[in-house]
Amino acid sequence: MYIKEPSEKAQAVVIWLHGLGSNYQDMESLSANLMLPEPLRHVYLQAPHRPITINNGIEMPAWYDIMGTPLMIHQELKGILESCQMVEKTIDSQINAGFASEQIYLAGFSQGAAVALFSAICCEKRLGGVISLSGYLPCVDELTFKQPTTLPIFFGVGLHDNVVLPKWSHISFQFLKKQAYNELISRDYNMAHSVCAEEVKDLSKWLSERIQINFQRVLMLSEGL
Repeated sequence: MYIKEPSEKAQAVVIWLHGLGSNYQDMESLSANLMLPEPLRHVYLQAPHRPITINNGIEMPAWYDIMGTPLMIHQELKGILESCQMVEKTIDSQINAGFASEQIYLAGFSQGAAVALFSAICCEKRLGGVISLSGYLPCVDELTFKQPTTLPIFFGVGLHDNVVLPKWSHISFQFLKKQAYNELISRDYNMAHSVCAEEVKDLSKWLSERIQINFQRVLMLSEGL
């Protein structure tokens, strides 16, 4: 776990999960491009090395194994649950550091987005929101819905993505809508499996609005209002 502190007191925490075969520095670069007036603490998680079946068993940083294609179907539940435990421990560490759970946001790219979505939905503590960039919701039959349906969720989708197909993100979005989640937003971008400037701009606006709302709510609760 790597932490980047703001120069002022943080109003929120974003926990970042990178993609398959990548590392936390990719998420550090992405977070540096966010355009936010609010001071944030950024927490970057690093996936352990594990063999990836679809890549001939080569070991690489990964949150879970992928056994075949399409990857939305052939996911390893055991690895997902292990990664969710890591996320949950990180959430607890930030609460112990003085943040309310509503000030904590999960964010991920690709495989990291899949774990962020799964972890958020199954989390018993009310979170501020979750960000899925070029991601999808895995193992939906194994979900335990513990997060309120007011959970804000941002989907960023690459229309030319040939790794995480845009239809997989759209299917995940529609699935959550059918579960009565009503604070969803999905944006399509003219890009492949990547992040673009327009997406960062939209995400910055969305995140800033959520932070302001939740920060005021936390202040009112702390003052007994």
